[in-house]
Amino acid sequence: MRSRTLLIVSAVIAAAMVVFAFLAEARLPAGAELPVHWDATGTPDNFAPALQALLLPPIVVAAIAILFSIIPALEPLQEKLDGSAPLLRAVWIAMLFLMIVVQATIGLPAFGLGLPVDAVVMGVGVLLVVIGNFLPKSRPGFFVGIRTPWAITDTDNWIATHRLGGKLMMLAGACVILSAVLPLGPELSAIVVIGSVLCAALIPTIYSWWLWQSGGGAKTGDQE
Repeated sequence: MRSRTLLIVSAVIAAAMVVFAFLAEARLPAGAELPVHWDATGTPDNFAPALQALLLPPIVVAAIAILFSIIPALEPLQEKLDGSAPLLRAVWIAMLFLMIVVQATIGLPAFGLGLPVDAVVMGVGVLLVVIGNFLPKSRPGFFVGIRTPWAITDTDNWIATHRLGGKLMMLAGACVILSAVLPLGPELSAIVVIGSVLCAALIPTIYSWWLWQSGGGAKTGDQE
C-alpha cells in the first residue's frame, strides 16, 4: 500500500472506531468508567469515563496516520528513504490493527462480549514480529529503525545492526506472544515481556557501538 492509500484506510478505520465508541457508550450505565491502562500483570490500574476511553484508540489511529504520512517529508536522508518505506508501512498497518484490538478489549464488554487483555499482549507481540521482519530491509535514517549515531553515519554498521536487531525483535515478539498463551502467571509473563523487549532494544544498540569502536560496521556487501 502507498502512503496515500494507507491514509485513506486509516481515516475509514478511525471513523468506524468512533461509531463503535458511541454505540458501546450508549449501552453502558450513565457515569460508567472503562480501563485505559493495565499494569504489567494485566490488571487495570487506570480508568476513564466510558466515551473518553472508547475514543482514545481512534484518536491514536488518527495521530499514527498523520505522523507516518509526514515522516517521509521530514527525513533528511531522502536518498535512503525508499529502502525504509516497507518498514514504515508495515509498522503503520500493524499499529492500526493493534489499536483495533485495544478498542475491542475496552468496548466489547458493553455488548456482553469479552476480549482478554492477553489479546493486546499478543497484538504487541505481533507488532514486534512485524518490525523485526522488516528491520533488516531498512536503510539509514533519522526516523525509522535503530537510530544509533554510529549506524546513521555508516551504512555497513546500520545493516549489520539491523540484521541482528531484526532477529532479536522477532524473537522478542514470539516470546511476548507465548507469554500471552502459556499459563505462566501474571508476574512471570510480565518478566518475559519486559525482559524480551529490553534485550531486543539494548543488545543491537550495544552491538552498533561495538562495531564502531572496533573500526566500523561489518562489511555486508550492500552499499545502498
